[in-house]
Amino acid sequence: MSGPVLEVQDLKKHFPAEGLFSSDPPAKAVDGVSFSIDEGETLALIGESGSGKSTVAKTIIDIHETTAGLIRFNGQDITNPIRQQLAEMRSEIQLVFQDPTSCLNPRRTIRKSLLVPLKATGVPRSEREERVRQMLERVGLNDEYLYKYPHELSGGQKQRVNIARALAVEPSLLLLDEPTSALDVSVQAKIISLLEDIQAEFDLTYLFITHDLSLVRNFADETAVMYLGEIQEQGPTDRLFENPRHPYTRSLLSSIPVTSRQEEALKPDSEGLDGEVPGARNLPSGCRLHPRCPHATEDCAMRHPEQYDVHDRDVRCIAYEDGADGFDRLREQAPIAGGSDGS
Repeated sequence: MSGPVLEVQDLKKHFPAEGLFSSDPPAKAVDGVSFSIDEGETLALIGESGSGKSTVAKTIIDIHETTAGLIRFNGQDITNPIRQQLAEMRSEIQLVFQDPTSCLNPRRTIRKSLLVPLKATGVPRSEREERVRQMLERVGLNDEYLYKYPHELSGGQKQRVNIARALAVEPSLLLLDEPTSALDVSVQAKIISLLEDIQAEFDLTYLFITHDLSLVRNFADETAVMYLGEIQEQGPTDRLFENPRHPYTRSLLSSIPVTSRQEEALKPDSEGLDGEVPGARNLPSGCRLHPRCPHATEDCAMRHPEQYDVHDRDVRCIAYEDGADGFDRLREQAPIAGGSDGS
């Protein structure tokens, strides 16, 4: 196959205000996001809570209707798909949610939960039972789990069942929405290892959504950093972690917990960000980060930055409009008065 498996162009998802607040501006949860993922690769979408990461995944799979933009899957336009496309998408694109417990019907055995997507996608009855057993075995659970109920399983086992359910319909793209955030650290590592193994075995393509940066460095081929509905920096994961260029990326990476002096030495210098993430209905003027950015100038408050091509990545910061040494110049500029305290 030529071209990317998934291509997203200028995707927007705005939620209009309703009821007593119907005169309020729309919440711009996703506001012009673009990326593509090649076959067999992983793109990590990272950022703080409220940045719009999960909304991107839910819009791709049509849980949310697209406000604007274009979504292509294997070259086919699936933006706001028609019924026939939806049927095809159910087997080709699968979403693994954050909370493994809420995704399983407590009144169904694991066997029945795994059979549901097979029936929905038209898998012949004669193949269903064997498919269920194969996928359960593939995620490290034996036949004894077929007749258990969700309350009898640990959090990690429930997530393995959810991954098995996604794999049962033989997808080519998995949207992984915080698949390990509800799990203990030791279990997280096992789930990530499982995802790596099945990606290699089935040649799967992943969109991996997370706020846990420690999971990304050795798992994703490329990383996109989101803030308030926009991608601020995007590029190869190893290079982005080694030399983050955007102030927001530097702040995120500097906050990763470390266990050794060697790891501490690899962390980028960052003055950090002040204040809370603004609401998506009341976005700041100019650069959306400027009320929290320690390097913000008056220009940042007035101008909305484009994404600039900086050698190996794209960076949304006006400091880079004249070249790749933008961050060095940014640190030399005097910040606006109160620019780092949210005022």
